[in-house]
Amino acid sequence: MAEIGLRTKMLVRDVMSSPVITTTEGESVEKVAKLMKAQRLGSIIVTDKEDRPIGVITERDLVTRVLSENKLPSDLKAKEVMSSPLVTIKPDETLSNVARQMSRLNMRRFGVVYKGELVGVVSSKDVLAITPELLDTIQEKVRIESGETAPEENSPMAGHCDRCGQWSNRLREIEGEFQCEDCRSQERDKY
Repeated sequence: MAEIGLRTKMLVRDVMSSPVITTTEGESVEKVAKLMKAQRLGSIIVTDKEDRPIGVITERDLVTRVLSENKLPSDLKAKEVMSSPLVTIKPDETLSNVARQMSRLNMRRFGVVYKGELVGVVSSKDVLAITPELLDTIQEKVRIESGETAPEENSPMAGHCDRCGQWSNRLREIEGEFQCEDCRSQERDKY
């Protein structure tokens, strides 16, 4: 693949979220939670007075350090609730290495730092979002290497029929819907 200009490895920069929404260490947890809600975020990076990333507040942090302790979010500062230190990685790190680190450290989010600047966030959700495409690519590579011919465009598949909801081992795509034999024959009978 390299001879045609394609990279063989997926990198953090390919899937990271950027720009990063941050909050300061002195911000009230109430305002942080409102910002997370407004931005539809599961976490937010906390920065110090020099705008350096020092931690992260996750939904789990809010549950375990605020709600379960029956504390008022308006009485707490971000630095009291955040998980720290923020684990960071470089944007040219491979996703396979990041996935291993996330698993080993039992963490779901890393800050992405380039030349000392926070440039993004990569989460386990970002890694999982590309997994179906990677699996398809791996299957296609195995098929090609084994000399197997390409499956027919409309070959039967297994799954639930989009019409009746029943399981079938012989689904076929008809006008954007996957239909079982019974539903296909009912359609034919209409005409």
